Amino acid sequence: MGEQQRVKFPQEVIDEYAALGVDLPALFSAGHLGTRMGVQILEAAADKVVGTMPVEGNTQPYGLLHGGASAVLAETLGSVGAMMHGGISKVAVGVDLNCTHHRGVRSGLVTGVATPVHRGRSTATYEIVITDEEGHRVCSARLTCLLRDARPGDAVSAGPAAG
Repeated sequence: MGEQQRVKFPQEVIDEYAALGVDLPALFSAGHLGTRMGVQILEAAADKVVGTMPVEGNTQPYGLLHGGASAVLAETLGSVGAMMHGGISKVAVGVDLNCTHHRGVRSGLVTGVATPVHRGRSTATYEIVITDEEGHRVCSARLTCLLRDARPGDAVSAGPAAG
C-alpha cells in the first residue's frame, strides 16, 4: 500500500538495537495484519508513538471505518510504545484493550497518537487517540501490555503482540 516510510527513532535506541544486529523497522512494525491494513508507524519512542492508517479497505458494510480497524491501529501503536519502554530485554504482550468509537469516518487517513499513562517494570499502559484528517477524535483507546522477559529468538520474531 504505497511507499514505506522510515520510522523516526531516538538515536540511543537505534544504537542499542544496531549493536545487537536487530532490524528496528521490522521489530517495531505493524506486523502482517498492520501491513495488510496499511498501518504506517511514523514516529516511535517510549513517550510517544504516531502512526496512520487509510480508511479505504478498512471499512464495515455501511462504508464507515471498522471499529476493529481502529482497534488494530490502537493496539499496534500502544504495543510499540510499550516495547520501546521495556527495551531490548523485554517483550510487550497486549493483555487489555478498550476502545470507544466517537464518530464515523468514510474516507481519508486516520492518525493515532499513543502516550503513556503508566510505565512500570511489568506492565505499561498507553492512551491512544485516533483522529481524522480534520482533527476530529474518531476513537479513544487504552492498551495495557505485560512486559515479559525476552527469550532467545524473541528479538528476531518479536513485534507488537496482540493479547
